[in-house]
Amino acid sequence: MKITINGESHTCQAGETLLSFLKAEGISPQTVVAEYNGSIVQMNQFGTTLLHDGDSLELLRFVGGG
Repeated sequence: MKITINGESHTCQAGETLLSFLKAEGISPQTVVAEYNGSIVQMNQFGTTLLHDGDSLELLRFVGGG
């Protein structure tokens, strides 16, 4: 199935959770804020948020520096 992440099309498995998708992509759930179809998802809900064909995700990472 296809989902949109930060404006780009990606393929993922049907029935996959946000948490399993992040882990498969090598993204630590503790380092991102996720907006799912226009709503912020709390990190404790990543494991129960199912992805569906046509969904839209915005993933924001915090970067430190000086």
